[in-house]
Amino acid sequence: MQPVMTIDEVHRFLETDFPQIHTDGRVMTVTDISSGHVSMRLDPTDRHLRPGGTVSGPALFALADVTAYVAVIVHIGPVALAVTTSLNINFLRLPQLKPTTCTCRILKLGKRLAVIEAAIFQDDPDALVAHATATYSIPPR
Repeated sequence: MQPVMTIDEVHRFLETDFPQIHTDGRVMTVTDISSGHVSMRLDPTDRHLRPGGTVSGPALFALADVTAYVAVIVHIGPVALAVTTSLNINFLRLPQLKPTTCTCRILKLGKRLAVIEAAIFQDDPDALVAHATATYSIPPR
């Protein structure tokens, strides 16, 4: 499965159709697109922290959800109404206030559903801070 959108096209689409993800400024950026994969970076701010200086669960959940959504649209085209039907996340390590990467891999891309696996890490891709799986409903085309 080959990507049908570039990083610049994704950023333009998100700014037009989902400007709310940039409410706090541009903290999420698409960093890589390849066949069946997408990576995004979260540059967390103090707003994303919990007591103790760790990046919050809701911030990591949002990163997984947005990255998985981007993985879907990158491979089917800019479909605003592809929606999350489920997302399960496991928090594995305490993330610090520093850039956080989410890499998504498409496990299945069908006509109506997409299943995505998300790995969230900071410095070391082998030391995950969270792992998620997501299912997206794809509207009829």
